[in-house]
Amino acid sequence: MNQAIAQVTLVVKNYDDAIDFYTNKLGFSLVDNIELGDNKRWVTVSPLNLNGLSLLLAEATNDEQRKAIGNQTGGRVFLFLHTDDFWRDYKTMKDNGVEFNENPREEPYGTVVVFKDLYGNLWDLIEKK
Repeated sequence: MNQAIAQVTLVVKNYDDAIDFYTNKLGFSLVDNIELGDNKRWVTVSPLNLNGLSLLLAEATNDEQRKAIGNQTGGRVFLFLHTDDFWRDYKTMKDNGVEFNENPREEPYGTVVVFKDLYGNLWDLIEKK
């Protein structure tokens, strides 16, 4: 049996703001943007050339969901964006206004830096050794 995790839900304040951030600041592709009715949409984004995991952007619909925006993992790094060229992507993201929490650093597993998405969720940008 073949299985794979296909999507991870990311709770957002607004579909369009989230689409703008992920496509224009991080350079992701907009995979799906389907109207479902009742102000709901099926919105997925993915890094370019990825044939696997995508983010399902889910607009918060109640107070409990709104509380999770920007803190889906209790302040820990939430997602890990691997790259084949750390310095290219770091520079592009910096030029696009992405906020970094630190300077890039070398770790035993690769070059890494922590950045925030538009709501404050923490990500690692990593080029593995």
